[in-house]
Amino acid sequence: MSAHNRGTELDLSWISKIQVNHPAVLRRAEQIQARRTVKKEWQAAWLLKAVTFIDLTTLSGDDTSSNIQRLCYKAKYPIREDLLKALNMHDKGITTAAVCVYPARVCDAVKALKAAGCNIPVASAGQTHLKTRLEEIRLAVEDGATEIDVVINRSLVLTGQWEALYDEIRQFRKACGEAHLKTILATGELGTLTNVYKASMIAMMAGSDFIKTSTGKETVNATFPVAIVMLRAIRDFFWKTGNKIGFKPAGGIRSAKDSLAWLSLVKEELGDEWLKPELFRIGASTLLSDIERQIYHHVTGRYAAYHDLPMS
Repeated sequence: MSAHNRGTELDLSWISKIQVNHPAVLRRAEQIQARRTVKKEWQAAWLLKAVTFIDLTTLSGDDTSSNIQRLCYKAKYPIREDLLKALNMHDKGITTAAVCVYPARVCDAVKALKAAGCNIPVASAGQTHLKTRLEEIRLAVEDGATEIDVVINRSLVLTGQWEALYDEIRQFRKACGEAHLKTILATGELGTLTNVYKASMIAMMAGSDFIKTSTGKETVNATFPVAIVMLRAIRDFFWKTGNKIGFKPAGGIRSAKDSLAWLSLVKEELGDEWLKPELFRIGASTLLSDIERQIYHHVTGRYAAYHDLPMS
């Protein structure tokens, strides 16, 4: 991860001036979706790059230690060894960016990754009320989590309580200690793109190291219009403060083609500097399977039968 964002003073005068041009954002989103993102001969390389941005996630109430062990194994070995050898990439140490689990499973993940001999970060995500979340964050960090995903109180955005939102995220920042803070905006529930921009800016002012679209469990998750607004907010914050904040779309990103479109969007809006796991992640639970399937096709010229690739 990059250096911590220590945050800035709350600047409500900046927030009050913000107004997003909705039609312009939609036109930009349509442009991104309409064109082919990566030439065919480069797709395998870009798909392998996409793997390194994935926060491999399981957030199920019935997760067990054995589920977590399998998840961590897949994080360390995301693509079959013979496929990597065919691409001459077997010695590059390709892994996912992190594994993301509920606080109660952080210990299992840390233990499994340590046993596998790798230092993939463990991220923890929770959705309880504020006091409980703060305690969960502290316990997760004690258990070995180095990244914390938290969800904002959406009602504070919808009612324009920006100072309260700033204070809430500052408390998350303090509870994280040396762990990195990824703040989930739940953008599908914020009403307008202007609210998305304002919430993004408040989160960064309050010390978030990443801003994230959604938990993946909302009705509306990562969309291009929302992403464009969040990426422009990140760019504006960088220009104003010199601090680089990461971006993480999550929810609904299931296909290899989707992942390439997201990489292209980040590259165009923020440049190559942001195309590294320290500043860009993709929250996904099923995406990796399709990327491996497409790489199998690239290597063999055919799609895998169900028994040719291991279950994720």
